Amino acid sequence: MKLNKILWTTLGVTLLFSMPSCKKFLEQSPDNRAEINTVEKLSQLVSTAYPSRDYLTFTEASSDNAEDKGVGVGSLFDVIDLPYNWQDRIGDGTNTATAYWNACYEAIAAANQALESIETNNLGSGALPYKGEALVCRAYAHFMLATLFATPYKIGGANTAPGVPYVDKPETKVIQPYSRGTVASTYERIRKDLEDGLPLLQASAYKIPKYHFTPAAAHAFASRFYLFTGEWQKVVDHATLAVPGNDFVNNMRPISTTLRLMTFPDFLTNFMSSGQKYNLLLLGTYSTYARFISTGTTPRHGYGSKMAKMFSAGQNVTGKALANNVLSYGVPNYTTYKFKENFFNISPDIGYPYLTFAGLTVDETLMNRAEAYAELGMNDLALKDINDFYSVRIVNYNPNNDAVTLAKIANFYPAITDVKQGLIRTILDAKKAEFLQEGLRWFDIIRRDLTVVHNDLAADGAETFRELKPGDPRRLFQLPVEVKTSGVELNPR
Repeated sequence: MKLNKILWTTLGVTLLFSMPSCKKFLEQSPDNRAEINTVEKLSQLVSTAYPSRDYLTFTEASSDNAEDKGVGVGSLFDVIDLPYNWQDRIGDGTNTATAYWNACYEAIAAANQALESIETNNLGSGALPYKGEALVCRAYAHFMLATLFATPYKIGGANTAPGVPYVDKPETKVIQPYSRGTVASTYERIRKDLEDGLPLLQASAYKIPKYHFTPAAAHAFASRFYLFTGEWQKVVDHATLAVPGNDFVNNMRPISTTLRLMTFPDFLTNFMSSGQKYNLLLLGTYSTYARFISTGTTPRHGYGSKMAKMFSAGQNVTGKALANNVLSYGVPNYTTYKFKENFFNISPDIGYPYLTFAGLTVDETLMNRAEAYAELGMNDLALKDINDFYSVRIVNYNPNNDAVTLAKIANFYPAITDVKQGLIRTILDAKKAEFLQEGLRWFDIIRRDLTVVHNDLAADGAETFRELKPGDPRRLFQLPVEVKTSGVELNPR
């Protein structure tokens, strides 16, 4: 059994998502890998080397950006309720961890086939940007797998825990043995692919660059990767290169101005669009996630009244309210209204729901740099990035009154006496609010060993709390049961 349970015949599948639209590819040959003999065909193949499923549903529900709204409030969905309770959801249904695992290895298969085709065909210099894209795509998919399914990378640690199988050749057998290697070996191979691929990238190679790893998107990814490995100066360097002229303020989400003034339908349509400067990498995925958060079909576990308070005055270091959307389908069912589901019809009665969402943004990249500056002891530069971040989230931001200072941080977090830790907590809390419902909080939770607290409300209103602490095996999402056929061990439970 293959790692993704699917006998991958590159470009021979009936339908592949290649955003912003879905395209049918070559179906005549039973194995079209021999057909990748032009740069045009190569570019089409590499465009499929991105995960076609999302991680939003299960990472958000597992994180502390979700709460129990109470018995009889909202609807029950196992793809949300089970992760909220840190239980495995068996099967590869839509929005599940298994579906994401499969999609990552499908993306890796496409990248590997592209790289092999480049090696076996004389495609010339025109193939170089796509070689770079395939390498970075392979690095990204393996990184996401390692982040979600393996023990978190420990800065300065041995990292000998099992990683994820690093696949760098096209599969030729239905059943093929694999080893998970170690977290250390997985990260080293991610690093090599990223560093080899990034210099080859060219934004001019794409008609719609936001759906590809352009240099800007790859630098943003690199800033996230090196944040995990603790290479702080590399985080700074790559984050700075992700935005033209180091102008983050004019390239971030204009939460307090343009976006705030949009009608809700316009906001829903435009927030995750390719026309927005802040979106560096958009991913087109088969997903029903938008139905849970943007259509009124609200889940019991999710964005509720406690989460909504994050945006109120007095709930962040600045003391000011944030201009982010706090919309409700009726208290306590709230939504950020960030995601719009599209539907691709293949016949009058059959189709596929798909979701476009930002895998990498300018906003996250800036906060990656702010955290790296804090780790390097460059407090003034960390504060500048934090204040730039808040300057586009507070209506009529006034640096004289609203700027974050070390004194404000100490006053807001009285239990934190270390300046660096105060800066880092400020950054993490700012991201927690900004990326609500985007699944990113989980990455900070595992990277920083944060304890997750979930509440449970009984029918009589009694509230209890559960904790998911560092080291708990449930912090690793479970691998598909089928991978045991290839000799891959599952995560402990």
